[in-house]
This record gives sequence, structure tokens and C-alpha cells, in this order.
Amino acid sequence: MLRSTLIYLSKAAWAREMVTKWEFARRAAARFIAGEKLEDAIRVVRQLNQKGINATLDHLGEHTTTPEKADQATQDILEILDAIHEAGVRSNVSIKLTQIGMALDEGLCRENLMHVLEKSKAYGTFIRIDMEDSPWVDKTLELYRMGLEECGCENIGVVIQSYLYRSQADVENILAYRGRVRLCKGAYTEPADIAFPKKKDVDANYDKITVMLIDGAFSAGCPLISENGRIPPIPAFATHDEKRIAFAKNYAEKIRLPKQAVEFQMLFGIRRELQESLAAEGFPVRVYVPYGSEWYPYYTRRLAERPANMWFFISNFFRR
Repeated sequence: MLRSTLIYLSKAAWAREMVTKWEFARRAAARFIAGEKLEDAIRVVRQLNQKGINATLDHLGEHTTTPEKADQATQDILEILDAIHEAGVRSNVSIKLTQIGMALDEGLCRENLMHVLEKSKAYGTFIRIDMEDSPWVDKTLELYRMGLEECGCENIGVVIQSYLYRSQADVENILAYRGRVRLCKGAYTEPADIAFPKKKDVDANYDKITVMLIDGAFSAGCPLISENGRIPPIPAFATHDEKRIAFAKNYAEKIRLPKQAVEFQMLFGIRRELQESLAAEGFPVRVYVPYGSEWYPYYTRRLAERPANMWFFISNFFRR
């Protein structure tokens, strides 16, 4: 009940307008957001790199409402690519397609995506297309495949959510292209006819897809993370769940997939000790580093995912 309410609030304009005015809410969100400016985010990435941890940068925002805002979001992404190149940091970039116009005009979104991919290919920097809620899955995968055909599998990857029934079939199709996948559990509220309603089933599906991705990486010749940390291996496991992490580690070891051919991804501000522990073991670790003024939907979904995050928010409320 709490999770579905928070997911609803993440999309509610009235709630956004109210909460973003609260100073304590900004203070609480700062634990999970690198800052509002690109230079803040680059500084955080440098700090992570010093600990042997890579990053993926995300300029927060989704569901732009005008072509002008979609074009501005595209320019913001191009600026991230420039900043990564100029700073020489070990990072790539995550984007949402509704941020660059998918909900407005598919042609506009395609054009903006190609601008991003062309620059990212010139720099040798990877673009990860985030997956959004279920109405956008087919269009996201279609545009992802277009990017693969235009720019090659090393330049672009996608996110798959284990709570969707369809995800095993989607991963099978992606692996046929040697595509790179970030596997997560899923952060939206979906109906029971398209998504597993029970956590145990989501976890079980996560492990099944983990096996598919590790087997796919082995069959593809075990591609390793690039030396500069910007191009990930085929499987990237985005989870803070130690059971899912242990399952992936054990299966990769069982089939002798090199550690540098599997990546673990976590969110900025969550389980830092686990991030550093995995990096010390020799696994590539990548932290999702969000920044920008559009922090409200992202932060509200983080509250929905973990009750501990909600208590952190409440404690800040009473410290006002």
C-alpha cells in the first residue's frame, strides 16, 4: 500500500509542487542526488573513481511536455558527454527516452537519440537507455534496436526489469545481438497481468535472467569492461540485494566467467560499504549518479523501494 501510494505521488504534479518547496525534503534527497549542477556530479564521479568505482551519470528528468524541453534535455546529455571526455573520468551516461521526446513524437525522439549516440560513439562513451513503466517497453526496445543497428552493440545498452513476465523473452532477443543489459527488479507499480505481484517471484525471475546473461556473456567470448571504465561488460546486475549478488557471483565463478566480464551496479548513497567490498574483490562496480533540479520523481521512487529510505525522510522532517 505504501509503495503504490509513493509511486502515485512520484507522478503527481500537486505533490511535486508542494514537496520541492520543503527545505528538509531537499536535505533528505541530497543523500541520493549528487547535486543540481553537472560540475557537482563530475566531482562525485571523481570521488568514486578514487575508490576504484565507476559511474553512470543521469541528468534527472522524464516525460518532457514540449519539443523545446526535449531538445534542451538532449543538449544537457550532450554536455554530460563533453564533461566526461574533458574530465577523463570513468563514467558513462544513462538516459530516459521520455526525457528526449518519446511521449511527444517518436520521430523527434529518434532524431535526438541519434545526436546523443553519434557523440557518444565519437568519444567512446557508452549510453544506457533506462527502462520506464510498461506502456513504454516496446517503443524503448524498438529504439534501442535502432541504436544497435546504427551505432553498434558496444555503444549502447538497455535496462530490463525482472518483475515483468516478458523479460526473459526480451533478454533472449537482446543476447542474439550480443546486447548489453542492466538487470534490475523494477521500480514502478504494474498490474498483475503483466508483472509478478510477489517479491519471491520477482527474485526468482531475476536469478533466471542472471543465468541467461552470464551464459550469454560466456558464449559471446567474455567481453570485459573497457580499460577506461566507460564500456561495461554484457551483464550488469543492478541490485542491493545480497542474495541476488551472491547468486550472480557463484554462477559466474561456476562457469569461469572472468570477474571483469560481469558488473554490479548500485545507486548513489545506498550500500556504500557493499560497493567498496565488491570492488575490492575485483568486480567492476558502477554507481548510478543522478543530478539536477528534477529530483522529486526519482527520490520518491527510492522511498517506495526501501522502507529504510522512508524513515530517513521522516527523520529529516522532524529535524526541520
